[in-house]
Amino acid sequence: MIFAAKFVAIAAFVALASSAPAGNEPTPPAIVIVRQSQDGPNPDGSYSYSYETSNGINVEEQGSLQPASNPDAENKEANSVQGSYAYPDENGNLIQVTYTAGENGFQPEGAHLPVAPAVPEAILKALEWIAAHPEEDKLQ
Repeated sequence: MIFAAKFVAIAAFVALASSAPAGNEPTPPAIVIVRQSQDGPNPDGSYSYSYETSNGINVEEQGSLQPASNPDAENKEANSVQGSYAYPDENGNLIQVTYTAGENGFQPEGAHLPVAPAVPEAILKALEWIAAHPEEDKLQ
């Protein structure tokens, strides 16, 4: 039992020593919140918040409850959220994302996000023809 206690103590000391910065390495600056605000949650379900940090992160979001688009839905209200965030990447370039979220899910937009290729013209024409000429269900 004493051996196990000594082993745990030595292992903890080694882990602590190996995580400490070497004598010549500069300590990274602390990241602090330089601006923040919050409103809510309010009785009507709305809220908003924002913050900015000293390393260039910027976040804003607003949300509210809206009537559900489907009148037969179990929940008569749905969350509706709009927001944005930005941060510098490892090269110092600013990455910016704006988004909405609600009944249609999370929908981000940003110049760095991949974009699906365009649908070929022949497929678009085929889909239009199919929509204009629905067939009757003859599987019975």
